[in-house]
Amino acid sequence: MTFHVLTIFPEFFHGPFEHGVIARGREAGRLDIRIHNLRDWTHDRHKTVDDRPFGGGEGMLLKPEPVFAAVETIFPERARGERDPRRRVILLSAQGRKFDQAAARRLSEAAELLLICGRYEGVDERVAEHLADEELTVGDYVLSGGELAAAVVIDVIARLLPGVLGNADSAMFESFEGESGGLDCPQYTRPAEFRGWRVPEILLSGNHEQIRRWRKEAALEKTARLRPDLEATAPADFKYDRKN
Repeated sequence: MTFHVLTIFPEFFHGPFEHGVIARGREAGRLDIRIHNLRDWTHDRHKTVDDRPFGGGEGMLLKPEPVFAAVETIFPERARGERDPRRRVILLSAQGRKFDQAAARRLSEAAELLLICGRYEGVDERVAEHLADEELTVGDYVLSGGELAAAVVIDVIARLLPGVLGNADSAMFESFEGESGGLDCPQYTRPAEFRGWRVPEILLSGNHEQIRRWRKEAALEKTARLRPDLEATAPADFKYDRKN
């Protein structure tokens, strides 16, 4: 899978993708990340990418001309008015739909993703209306720019790509995955006792069926306690029984 990132701060990405799972996935050829400088599609000596909003107001907006020119260069079919469903354009902004695990799974089916990093007070609305396939936010808060959001989106999706994780089953048993869509169960490692706090005895029993049942129940309890919003939308079989 190929990720394109359109940004005015290409140097931001010198570090985030050079470690861990992402770095290994790139080295193995499972994913490719290409960083594009939006200023390369400007035509004035100042390489201007922003301007004041019509109607007044604070801050500056990214202009539509360099954004359209960049996207139509990277995805040439866009210049012909065509859209390839395997090549998706995503605008990252605080006004988009919330990016979650379900969105990550859906986008992981694409061949190429082009992520537009918003900056300043946002991006000219014509980018959202006529160029982007969808507008996404990573949370209900405002970031200084879309670069951090792009790094999050790439990391989440990359973990779902075949061959990126060392164990293909790892992504299936994480929080927000599986039938429940809830949190993962509590996890423990050695030592079995630390400062008087012991690991639940069932995990030391070697009884895999009992451990499996404990993990499911513990995951449901943790979801109900920490993320009741997730429990509310879970199937009936995945709701915590508070009578126990």
